[in-house]
Amino acid sequence: MLGSGSAGNSALVATEHCKILVDGGLSARQVVLRLEQCGITPEQLDGVVLTHEHTDHICGLEVLCHKFDLPIYCNRLTAEALRSSALSERCRNWRLFATGGEFSICDITVQTFPVPHDAVDPLGFVFHAGSGSLGFITDLGYVTKLITERLRKVQTLVVETNHDEKLLQNDAHRPWPVKQRIQSRHGHLSNTAAAGVIEELLPGKIERVVLGHLSRDCNTPAQFEISPRFRIGETEPGAFQSTFENAFFQNAV
Repeated sequence: MLGSGSAGNSALVATEHCKILVDGGLSARQVVLRLEQCGITPEQLDGVVLTHEHTDHICGLEVLCHKFDLPIYCNRLTAEALRSSALSERCRNWRLFATGGEFSICDITVQTFPVPHDAVDPLGFVFHAGSGSLGFITDLGYVTKLITERLRKVQTLVVETNHDEKLLQNDAHRPWPVKQRIQSRHGHLSNTAAAGVIEELLPGKIERVVLGHLSRDCNTPAQFEISPRFRIGETEPGAFQSTFENAFFQNAV
């Protein structure tokens, strides 16, 4: 996790053969600095996968993608929501996929599924590579049965634990309409709701849970620096023969 929370969200998913950025909601400078702390240069990235179009998930991409010509992977509605932005003008390497579909970037298979949030077509992901699988759900109001089923076999789960319900209710800085949005079924996941989905997954293969998108004011732990690196499963060493087919994607927004 390079950064998580309302101030900006971005994560690095990597194998020996592939480096994927999940969202780019930090400044381009911060993304580059935090990648360097992981021993990665922006030139090594194979693409950016977007969960949705909100500013705290995309604000660094205009500079980052223009400077390094990174492919942006997202669904069509997210791309259309960004059509009028500078990001759409400066980034030409778009690769669109259907929500619910699967695709591969080098040796990582990306499984996509819808999540309930107040964006045009927000997504969760499961990343598969070798013997490893990583579930990734941030920015969602509640966990559907479909989400739970998609996460059954993951070893590591990144899950939104946005707020403590009592701290949110007592927060003097947020007006009531904002609190209502956060608590709605298309808002953000509370600690209690996140604990519920973790409990649901315990009979499966889950070994590690990483808490994401914590509120600065309405939660207790802070996430202002990059997390430790987590190793998930094993991938094949040595040379990789890519089977990636550009024809699967529609490049134009």
